[in-house]
Amino acid sequence: MHVIPLSETSADMVDLVGGKSAGLGELIRRGERVPPGFCVTTEAYRCGVIPTAEIVDAYERLGAGPVAVRSSATTEDLPDASFAGQQDTVLNVTCITELIAAIQKCWDSLHSARAVAYRDAHHIDRHAVLMAVVVQRMVTAEVSGVLFTANPLTGCRTEMMVDAAPGPGTAVVDGGTVVDHYILDGSDRNGTGCLATTQLAELRGVGERLQRHFGCPQDVEWAIDEHGQLWLLQSRPITTLFPLPPDTDKPLPRVYLEFGHVQGMLQPVTPMGMSTLKSQVAAMLMAIGIRAEVVDIGGRLYGDLTDLARSRSARKRLVKLMAVDFGPRAQAVMRQVLADPRFAPSKDHPQGRRRSDIASLRTAVRLVGGGVRTLARPDAARTRMFEAIEQMKLQSIAPDGLRTAAERLRFVQAQQPANSPDDIVSPILAGMLAATLPAYLLKGIAREEEIHTVLGGMPHNVTIEMDLALWRLAQRAGEHRQLLMHTPPDELAARYRQGTLPDIGLAAFLDTYGHRGVAEVDLGVPRWDEDPAPVFAMIANYLRVTDPEQAPDQRFARAAATAEVTLHKLVTRARRHRPIRGRLAGFLLRRARALAGLREAGKFAGLYRLREMRRQLLLVGVDLARTGLLDQPGDIMFLTLDEVHNAVHQNVNHRKTITARRAVHQRELRRRTVPVALLSDGTDLEAIRSTPAAAVGALTGVGAAAGRATGPARVVHNPATAHIEPGDILVTATTDPGWTPLFLTAGALVTETGAVMAHGPTVAREYGIPAVICVPNATRRISTGQIITVDATAGTVTIH
Repeated sequence: MHVIPLSETSADMVDLVGGKSAGLGELIRRGERVPPGFCVTTEAYRCGVIPTAEIVDAYERLGAGPVAVRSSATTEDLPDASFAGQQDTVLNVTCITELIAAIQKCWDSLHSARAVAYRDAHHIDRHAVLMAVVVQRMVTAEVSGVLFTANPLTGCRTEMMVDAAPGPGTAVVDGGTVVDHYILDGSDRNGTGCLATTQLAELRGVGERLQRHFGCPQDVEWAIDEHGQLWLLQSRPITTLFPLPPDTDKPLPRVYLEFGHVQGMLQPVTPMGMSTLKSQVAAMLMAIGIRAEVVDIGGRLYGDLTDLARSRSARKRLVKLMAVDFGPRAQAVMRQVLADPRFAPSKDHPQGRRRSDIASLRTAVRLVGGGVRTLARPDAARTRMFEAIEQMKLQSIAPDGLRTAAERLRFVQAQQPANSPDDIVSPILAGMLAATLPAYLLKGIAREEEIHTVLGGMPHNVTIEMDLALWRLAQRAGEHRQLLMHTPPDELAARYRQGTLPDIGLAAFLDTYGHRGVAEVDLGVPRWDEDPAPVFAMIANYLRVTDPEQAPDQRFARAAATAEVTLHKLVTRARRHRPIRGRLAGFLLRRARALAGLREAGKFAGLYRLREMRRQLLLVGVDLARTGLLDQPGDIMFLTLDEVHNAVHQNVNHRKTITARRAVHQRELRRRTVPVALLSDGTDLEAIRSTPAAAVGALTGVGAAAGRATGPARVVHNPATAHIEPGDILVTATTDPGWTPLFLTAGALVTETGAVMAHGPTVAREYGIPAVICVPNATRRISTGQIITVDATAGTVTIH
């Protein structure tokens, strides 16, 4: 079957007619007005010879005359990839010779450089793609444009957006003319520009019908002819929208804050990781006084803060609480929410509030007591903390004798996160308090960057100690420099596992730090002791450092020395101007230097439990793969614990579920921006917030580690393969402790999200490198190799 009428195509024929034809066929079947036409199928493309006779017959039955010839690849106009503009369209084709040439051009465009690059970016097998071609009667358009059934700029699902211009739709799609822009939000709207009120209403009606039919927001191309008839030329899913929050029976609207960046991760969490992280994050929030339901949106962790925002008692402290760990972007969004009349304070429920207040008071009293004891005797508190961590490490080890999948699963199910001991929590909170309060006490006396300098070169940080241990390992491995620098990390990792790599001391390093990794709070991702390839990539970066002055241990030592000098000067100046405040600020800053580095230790301890849970789950996966219930052991990470229980005890096969979830996970891995806060209708709150214009050539963020540096930018999305030259300025979306070895050679840090007390800025301060965080779209606005200046004092990044 080489040529078929469009009216005979449908959604289940994508492999034969491609995405565009299938979508048009569905529109025709729904009774929508679509220009008549036919499809040259993928069978013709597979044969490689244009079926001229069949095309001539179909063209003549169409009435000949002007037609539009459009590509319709099997991967086009699909939920995960639109391929908008990636393959060719030829308009106003008026004879059979032109028609045959246009079809050949569409075929050839399947392998154009831009289409191949697009497929590669979406991990689509280039050899599995076929091309069909749509031939349609041309519409003589008086007005044409694009209708989005959800607002693609803000994500709002209750608004539609229309771009329109006189003449054919190419002017709108190609950006070649000024268009009229309309937002349809359900209210009466007078037509202005090239569209009348009735035409806008007709477009909205079409959008509502198509969205109901296809089940997701649609991107619709349309044209209105000289008789005022509306024609639909295409309807495909909008592929860029961030997923909606889950349905809820609670009062709307609701506001959700993204929590993943607190842990330095914006990549999607695996289903298995999500099943353990929700309760863990909820417990962490309770520790700082935030009670919130944690939900999964697009594989990311979001907290429903609606009830807190509407609570007369809680909303007063909400913005201040954001400063503890969530950062300036979260604070700005929360101020925006509190100013929104839809989130006006309502009457609290006294009984629920009383229970919550009593529980919070008990926790606060206990932690305050521990904090006071910690501040009084920090050395003793540190000793107790590391004893508690060692105890947690020992308790995480699975008992001997686990043999069956059922036994291993019972062990994992018994490991649901418990609250961290007070001996761990109290020193961390005391250190954070000691590091935060001096900025308020010294307002008008000390500059913010001076306080950041005092918090540099901080001792007792397990992540810093890990980075420096890896640096020392790299220095000892100097005799194998060529091997380690010029062999791909994956190959080095394979040789290490096979035992054919020279001994460089990696086993000892992994024995201490092998339970770590990038996105390490996700149970579903490998640890370094499973896959040491990222460690080898970092060793190669360290070996590129040849200037002794840039050696990380020297940089850390300089940062510590500078911090002590600055602390002395700051306290002397403060005591001269405000004696009591100066003394208190000096005490707190000294305690901060003794305690704030412990911030990473709690997470470090919790990772032992996650590593052992992962080990046991993978062994369960081996058993399930052996019986055919999984394709491979690692597939178990795309199930929940309940689903694994069903597989183990009832032989339930979840392979289709795993395939679908893996596809969604891969799609979300490609997403480069994640909203800081969402409304229940999908609105990205930052997208509707007005921001002050930055100076020409400067990107504005928040200074988080003192200093100023100029150098070549290095945009990094994956630290496992990053090549960092000494002095490169690291530009990334966010960082977690698995990224921090890169800081040892970087000249400065720029991130798109984060908080001043988060992992990345904390480590940057301790190495004495400048950091500017919360720079919107930094990884897209800055390119690798550009010379940029990071100025933490001004909170700017300037592209030269």
